Amino acid sequence: MAENSEGLGTVPEHERILQEIESTDTACVGPTLRSVYDDQPNAHKKFMEKLDACIRNHDKEIEKMCNFHHQGFVDAITELLKVRTDAEKLKVQVTDTNRRFQDAGKEVIIQTEDIIRCRIQQRNITTVVEKLQLCLPVLEMYSKLKEQMTAKRYYSALKTMEQLENVYFPRVSQYRFCQLMIENLPKLREDIKEISMSDLKDFLESIRKHSDKIGETAMKQILTVQDLVDFSPVYRCLHIYSVLGDEETFENYYRKQRKKQARLVLQPQSNMHETVDGYRRYFTQIVGFFVVEDHILHVTQGLVTRAYTDELWNMALSKIIAVLRAHSSYCTDPDLVLELKNLIVIFADTLQGYGFPVNRLFDLLFEIRDQYNETLLKKWAGVFRDIFEEDNYSPIPIVNEEEYKAVISKFPFQDPDLEKQSFPKKFPMSQSVPHIYIQVKEFIYASLKFSESLHRSSTEIDDMLRKSTNLLLTRTLSSCLLNLIRKPHIGLTELVQIIINTTHLEQACKYLEDFITNITNISQETVHTTRLYGLSTFKDARHAAEGEIYTKLNQKIDEFVQLADYDWTMSEPDGRASGYLMDLINFLRSIFQVFTHLPGKVAQTACMSACQHLSTSLMQMLLDSELKQISMGAVQQFNLDVIQCELFASSEPVPGFQGDTLQLAFIDLRQLLDLFMVWDWSTYLADYGQPASKYLRVNPNTALTLLEKMKDTSKKNNIFAQFRKNDRDKQKLIETVVKQLRSLVNGMSQHT
Repeated sequence: MAENSEGLGTVPEHERILQEIESTDTACVGPTLRSVYDDQPNAHKKFMEKLDACIRNHDKEIEKMCNFHHQGFVDAITELLKVRTDAEKLKVQVTDTNRRFQDAGKEVIIQTEDIIRCRIQQRNITTVVEKLQLCLPVLEMYSKLKEQMTAKRYYSALKTMEQLENVYFPRVSQYRFCQLMIENLPKLREDIKEISMSDLKDFLESIRKHSDKIGETAMKQILTVQDLVDFSPVYRCLHIYSVLGDEETFENYYRKQRKKQARLVLQPQSNMHETVDGYRRYFTQIVGFFVVEDHILHVTQGLVTRAYTDELWNMALSKIIAVLRAHSSYCTDPDLVLELKNLIVIFADTLQGYGFPVNRLFDLLFEIRDQYNETLLKKWAGVFRDIFEEDNYSPIPIVNEEEYKAVISKFPFQDPDLEKQSFPKKFPMSQSVPHIYIQVKEFIYASLKFSESLHRSSTEIDDMLRKSTNLLLTRTLSSCLLNLIRKPHIGLTELVQIIINTTHLEQACKYLEDFITNITNISQETVHTTRLYGLSTFKDARHAAEGEIYTKLNQKIDEFVQLADYDWTMSEPDGRASGYLMDLINFLRSIFQVFTHLPGKVAQTACMSACQHLSTSLMQMLLDSELKQISMGAVQQFNLDVIQCELFASSEPVPGFQGDTLQLAFIDLRQLLDLFMVWDWSTYLADYGQPASKYLRVNPNTALTLLEKMKDTSKKNNIFAQFRKNDRDKQKLIETVVKQLRSLVNGMSQHT
């Protein structure tokens, strides 16, 4: 019942539409017909039935009208035939009357002879009229031919020529004027060929000039190519050559010229890669060319074939790919590469809609995607460098809840202890951390833009995003971090903050993975899902920063040590440690307080490295070849400095050392100085080489070098003058120790 009610409802509407179609101009029929399809389901089928019924009614009315007027025409002919019969009867009566008149009198004979002559003339005239009537259609057709040529109706003119040759000329072939006409027809045909070919050339030149506009419109899918191009010159020329039996010549010429135009269209401008407009014009020209060829393929029979268009497209596609591959390699702006990608997608989708295979273009897009990622990486390298340059490498201070929420809205930081602290307080990382995190997400968005419209699965897009993000982390960000770490102006405090920053960035990598998952809806547990390599990236950066900390800390120690100004010939020590050393120790204490924010192992390694380097530097100072003399007072002063170093080591500047581990960094110096301070050479020589030796860390070569600096090599400032005065036996003992040490050193050399 519902269907019947719907049907009843649509019938009056269909009648209204039919009346509107019959009474409206044809240009407005489109919207009227569209209303049929916008109506109820199956309404168009019912409308078609109604339309068929209406057509049948009109056919019947036409038939009735024709039958009505046909009868009148027949009646008119019948009456005309009756008049003709009466005319013939009248002629007979006139002849009979004439005969009677001749018989009536001889006077009339002369008149009769005149009449006979007139009759002969009349017969001749009739013959002439008949001949003229036979020639008149020929002349009329030839005149029609001339008019068609003048009106440029060349196809009709050719048809007229066929009628003249096949129907009219054979009737009057005996007349000279007919021969002249026959001889003139080939010339007319050649003229038509030349004129139609000229029109075709104009057409080809026109579509060559306007192919970009044709392609642009086709890529926007607004109008069909028939709405933009008048193809009548092609149809006309094709028909003309077909009638002339020279269709193959026309086809060969058309294809040859279009191939030349294809090569011109495929040739890009040298600066095409500089702007998106250059690429757009290149694509629209190509689309315009192949849209025209596709139309020619479907509306003409044999002018172009599918094999021809496929061959032309394959040639063009190879050239297009080579051009795009070459020119895109010059693009350094990711926005331009993205625009190029969008143009290629529209270009491919448009031509695919016309039946051309475009898989190779999408394969090219994967190559361009890699280049797009490279341009993104270069761009983000600059972004990262700017962020690092603007950072103050200090913990982020916050004074209220709004500032706290602003930071955690940018960066996924969770620390219950920090949340419990009252304001003002500080985040452990510096300002660059949330900025870096935000920029990594922006990079992911930028990378995602290229994956859109590529007709790829979510899994493939997820894999693309993860791989490009890994490149950003492992190559770009890692390189920027390493370059930052190696910059001369980056001090120890900044390096400590960088290590802290990388720790938090590493922890945020899992949130980046969740971010990608939310975009692609691909779970991280999916088989073959690529993981982010943030752990290795930031671990390498931390190791580099740690190494740089050790290096810069040692350099700072060297700067302090260079300030040392010992009086190596002093007779008595000052009774207090040297100023440079106390300044150095105070510096180390302050810097190690900063290290409390570092992981324990890093701080301990830095502290141990610093103490070992300081010990080595002090030892090298004693053994310097430029130092020729050293007094016992200087040794005692040097011992006071080493004692301060040992006190510093025992004060646990960095927590976590067990026992006297840190003090062992100065054990070589301590044993060497103890040996000289107590002058315990007998024990040293007796226990040398024994594992339990009191002076196990004292190398004989080192002891010999220092002892030679202290022995009496000159009368001036001889520290053993008192021994020489008081007890010359001690001087001999020193000589003996020197000899024994030399023997030990020589023995070690020979053994080695």
